[in-house]
Amino acid sequence: MILVTGATGLNGKAIVREFARQKHEVRALVRDPARASAVGLDALAGVRLVEGDMRRPETLGAALDGIDHVLMISTATEDMTETQCRFIDACRQAGVAHVVKFSGAESNIGYDATKFRFTRMHEEIERYLEGAGMAWTHLRPSQFMQVYLRDAPTIAAEGAFTLALGETELSPVDVEDIAKVAFRLLRDGGHAGESLDMTGPEALTMSDVAARISQAIGRPVRYVDVSPEERRRNLLASGISASFADALDEQLAERLRRPKSRVHLATHEMFGVRATPFVEFARRHATMFGGED
Repeated sequence: MILVTGATGLNGKAIVREFARQKHEVRALVRDPARASAVGLDALAGVRLVEGDMRRPETLGAALDGIDHVLMISTATEDMTETQCRFIDACRQAGVAHVVKFSGAESNIGYDATKFRFTRMHEEIERYLEGAGMAWTHLRPSQFMQVYLRDAPTIAAEGAFTLALGETELSPVDVEDIAKVAFRLLRDGGHAGESLDMTGPEALTMSDVAARISQAIGRPVRYVDVSPEERRRNLLASGISASFADALDEQLAERLRRPKSRVHLATHEMFGVRATPFVEFARRHATMFGGED
């Protein structure tokens, strides 16, 4: 039996839906059943929702009972390390055989993981899991294509989006590709002791991203480069906390310092998953980018 945590988040939701598409049973850990219902998880065939909180091991008994394989995802927050390490302890005590950690790896060549707090946290958790006495695998995607959907309202209204990346490249990966890999990894097992990096199939500047969205929706889209200071002001104005803005500043500084991005498709190839090009992703979401009803 398989458990997916963080089932109402961006990746957890996609992975649970992939299990349903493949008609394979899965257990999904949720803190808020109402939220899970609101996004339709309770209507998916073969998906059993179980309420529990990774921060509170005493709530996890029903979720972990009889589970062989776990995909561990939790929100990127200041307590992520403590949350996931407690959950690893609970998995060990419940007799889980294999924990797949949903981690992360920046695509920029030479990127120093110690410079970004959430990458540091991921690596701390990876080390803790490796010493926990269970089989482990780290699934380490780069930036998600879906983050550009946050800019869809501005793109639809103004034909432009604003970031502070200059000519820096990124290699974003489609969350749907990640879901397909995660499903096959959990269903088939194996790959214990491996770290599986994933990027998308192209290293793209933000001008490249704008061009591909433009191609998808059939009208011009511009990338507007701003200073890191203006970006921070925009983030704070959008309601992001100062501490999270600090973390994103760390990530941005290191990305700007290492502007070239790698493309790593070995994990796609290993699991027989075709890597989705960005323009195809943009076409799939053309209604959002184009502001159409």
